[in-house]
Amino acid sequence: MAKGYWIARVDVADTEKYKAYVAANAEPFGKFGARFLVRAGNFENPEGTSRSRNVVIEFPTYQAALDCWNSPEYQAAIALRAPPVSTIDLVIIEGYDGPQPG
Repeated sequence: MAKGYWIARVDVADTEKYKAYVAANAEPFGKFGARFLVRAGNFENPEGTSRSRNVVIEFPTYQAALDCWNSPEYQAAIALRAPPVSTIDLVIIEGYDGPQPG
């Protein structure tokens, strides 16, 4: 079964208020088996547009990734990061288990 991923690009306008969102998302992320693969860090943007912060979160399944986002716990956390605190682009995507190059 393919894993699920959240790919997020975020601009944080109020870092102090954003800390409340980070604290609140720990519960649903733990409940649904989330694991951070990328959490901010240095990056280059050779093509297209970007935001100041990039995040990739892995879930055990695509359904777990969807269920986490739809959970009441995560929906409550979203309210803490809503504009003007931050602006986010988020994709929830199913992982790929097929052939690899080489």
